[in-house]
Amino acid sequence: MATQKLYAGAKLRETRARLGLTQKAFATKLGVSLPYLNQMENNHRPVSAAVVLALAGEFGLDVTELSAGDAERLVSDMREALADPVFADTMPPLADLRLAASNAPMLARAFLELHRAYRQNHERLASLDEALGREGGATRASPWEEVRDFFHYCDNYIDAVDRAAERFAAPEGEPVDIDRQARAVLAARGIDLRFSDSPDVRALAAGVLTISTRTAGPTQRFQLLHQIALLTQADLIEATLDLARFQSEAARAIAKIGLANYFAGAALLPYRPFLRAAQETRHDLERLADRFGASIEQIAHRLSTLQRPGMKGIPFFFVRVDQAGTITKRHSATRLQFARFGGACPLWNVHQAFETPGRFLRQLAETPDGVRYFCLARDVSKSGGSFHAPVRRYAIGLGCEVSHAAGLVYADDLDLANARAFEPIGISCRICDRTECHQRSVPPLERRLRVDPDRRGLLPYEIG
Repeated sequence: MATQKLYAGAKLRETRARLGLTQKAFATKLGVSLPYLNQMENNHRPVSAAVVLALAGEFGLDVTELSAGDAERLVSDMREALADPVFADTMPPLADLRLAASNAPMLARAFLELHRAYRQNHERLASLDEALGREGGATRASPWEEVRDFFHYCDNYIDAVDRAAERFAAPEGEPVDIDRQARAVLAARGIDLRFSDSPDVRALAAGVLTISTRTAGPTQRFQLLHQIALLTQADLIEATLDLARFQSEAARAIAKIGLANYFAGAALLPYRPFLRAAQETRHDLERLADRFGASIEQIAHRLSTLQRPGMKGIPFFFVRVDQAGTITKRHSATRLQFARFGGACPLWNVHQAFETPGRFLRQLAETPDGVRYFCLARDVSKSGGSFHAPVRRYAIGLGCEVSHAAGLVYADDLDLANARAFEPIGISCRICDRTECHQRSVPPLERRLRVDPDRRGLLPYEIG
């Protein structure tokens, strides 16, 4: 595969503005001419290797930030939006989408907001009875989608909250007894901690914090730390919410829960000790779960957040799907992006995890853009804690680009150099370019179809 050129004009402009330098002064420090810098900042030229080295040496910049996933995410999201039939004859070339994502990211996001408003309005018209019975008619993003996108475009890493959690759980760089720490905080605030057979997972009322014993140990510990976040990090959480500028109070309230959850996960698995342990165990999820008293899902999710500048872990994607194939959690620090609407590719091994409970499934996969990945999947069951309570079943997927696979114990004995070992997967059927997929559910919206009633191949149509 050809090496992709690095266009990072927006990041260069942002770095220069943060340093308070003029273009001339910035060019001098980078050792390039003013016109050359101007061309790089406007993405007319790629960032050269010499400039990358100068950024690292002169300014201490973590150069991995130059290729952060924002542009790729925006391109993926725009491709999916432009696959809508309303754009049937106006699909821009991929090069144009990449230019828009890197040169004008705010304009690209505005386009996505506009398309989302259009889609929601279209759905309301298609369900007129429901629309007439609903208060208000604003075509804004749902609060849930707004919060999901906030974490999505933050790379699922909130630096200030992550560092606060690490200071709480590992004051000297090594984890302390997190339960004792949490109990001390509650005692200092005059709050009693009780565990009871309650249907509510967690409840704070009248100076008593109650945690349900119907949940597993890692969940109890996580809920305890969630409450600690609300008690001790209120100012930090509120400041982060102010910066996010959510459009509704509902979105702000959901994001507050999300940030408290983030603190809980980061305190349960503090950044530096967890990163070291992950590298030592070669990302063995079971060993990490035992070492930190966490669940397999908590470990996998935390691995996908290790994107601290200057101390990054392997860039993972993480996803959770339900039995209907609907994505309920998604994050990617890789070039692989998940469908914003609908389910994931049926050829992906995460769907097979329900068929083999308790086992890790491994897969070598290749997306239509030629990027190869190592994928790991496993089912996750969450008991309701009693005979009559329903069991919730999910499957989680964790993976990375195959160039990082040697750092995972799960990739041992796989033939990573064998091109035929990689299975073709996509993102979503409606934007997938593959023409011979036996699991295709709908034709790609951006391609013309040929239908011959006298001939039937793998599909009842041919993709032009």
